Amino acid sequence: MAPLSFGTDGVRGLANDELTPEYALAFGRAVVRVLHPSQIHVGRDTRRSGAMLAAAVSAGAASEGADVTDLGVLPTGGVAARCATDRIPGVVVSASHNQFEDNGLKVLSAKGAKLAAAVESEIEREVARGLATMTRPTGAHVGVVRRDDAPVDTYVGSLLAAATPTRLDGLHVVVDSANGAASGIAPVVLRALGARVTAIGDAPDGCNINHGVGSTAPAVVAAAVVESHADLGIALDGDADRCIAVDSTGHVLDGDWLLALFAMDAHARGSLNGGIVVTVMSNLGLHRAMRVAGIDVVEVPLGDRHVAEALERTGWSLGGEQSGHVIFADRATTGDGVLTGMLLAQLVAEHGPLHRLTDGLLVPVPQLLVNVQVPDTGALADAAEVWLHVEKSRAALGEHGRVLVRASGTEPMVRIMVEAEDDAEMRRTAEELRAVVLAALGDPRASG
Repeated sequence: MAPLSFGTDGVRGLANDELTPEYALAFGRAVVRVLHPSQIHVGRDTRRSGAMLAAAVSAGAASEGADVTDLGVLPTGGVAARCATDRIPGVVVSASHNQFEDNGLKVLSAKGAKLAAAVESEIEREVARGLATMTRPTGAHVGVVRRDDAPVDTYVGSLLAAATPTRLDGLHVVVDSANGAASGIAPVVLRALGARVTAIGDAPDGCNINHGVGSTAPAVVAAAVVESHADLGIALDGDADRCIAVDSTGHVLDGDWLLALFAMDAHARGSLNGGIVVTVMSNLGLHRAMRVAGIDVVEVPLGDRHVAEALERTGWSLGGEQSGHVIFADRATTGDGVLTGMLLAQLVAEHGPLHRLTDGLLVPVPQLLVNVQVPDTGALADAAEVWLHVEKSRAALGEHGRVLVRASGTEPMVRIMVEAEDDAEMRRTAEELRAVVLAALGDPRASG
């Protein structure tokens, strides 16, 4: 059985190699043994391996006595909404923005939120034990698997219920669904509000999810916006929990821009309810813009689970990540790219062109990301020479930049982020850190 472990967004691996049906079966059993639900929901994205792994998860859960509702292809936000409404947990079979060969499993609580790290660790231990010697229910105590025939309609209804009263009549929006779970949903929602929609990345075949489209390839939707003279572009990822935007000039706006835009709008309306929650990856420019506006910022570790936990702890309503996860805690329990795109379109319809709304909103500090492939990301924690150099780099940059070095939660990579107002200093710092990581952790390959 593959030795997978939870990262920032569930467990992930090469489908049918690292992430096997046998693993998924044990995972389904472990979820039920740890959470003790009588029912669970299972949803997935459009990957070729999705139905196979969802069936295995469902079989494992039913083997432990839980009744399973198969939601079929549904964005993470849709599964989360069903979990919260029905007050039962769920499993999403998706590797988010990864290519189709990979797949993953993430668990949502009965509140529709990501699980605490301690609970995920308990599920890991149950899977590792293999459950081979444990007794299973029999007879009438075996769970059943039922297919829900209308999860998409339910989800679309919940999105429209969360919309503002503003109509989108006359607004032209290009929507790139990454050939993923929102392919038949995001265009429907926007059209229901009156928008003229050009849909791209909306023809999933099981193998083309995230392939040259979606939030990881925003140049595609940017080109489509400019070519069609659209007002706005929205790019989602495979399970549609991320949203990257494009204005009418083709300028790409990541999660930092979206957070700043929504925060300033809510602040002006008097409805922000505190400040915003961001992660360590958010650009220094966002922090500076919020400080000037008098908006408090809480910074948490990478991962939308940490954002959601901080929002619940503070009672605030807005937070997210640079990658495009945006959480509206008063409307949803997790990042929902379709919801984000819908609310952004309504903001543009109400206040005017996006490029004008973002003009002068924030001044991003140049940021460079470097991925260093390593054989064992776990070794980073004890690599003293790396952390000494990190502290040295931070001291050198002072208030004019930032450094972040972390192990990826989804790939065998050490990720290096450097921000600096001076481009040459930024690149030099990043290259020095890359070299230190290479020397400390083996002979990997690096890509920037």
